Amino acid sequence: MPVWLDAVLLVSSALLWFGGSADRDDVLGFFQQMLAVIALLVVLLGGRQLLLELLALALALWLPSATSRRLLSNADERSGATPR
Repeated sequence: MPVWLDAVLLVSSALLWFGGSADRDDVLGFFQQMLAVIALLVVLLGGRQLLLELLALALALWLPSATSRRLLSNADERSGATPR
């Protein structure tokens, strides 16, 4: 896949994602976000762009897990619970 097509898909993916997030209609917003994810997956899986795949992997590894202490402490502060 040519680089310019990857760039067009990435830009359209970002525009669709932010447009879907700002849309007041939940169904249309969700549809736009799903199209954004599909466009991103086409670039990542179809284009064989190793750099983008490594960046996506790094982002996935950087995100905290559901049992992360950082997430648990933030939830405790918001709920007013005393730490154990």
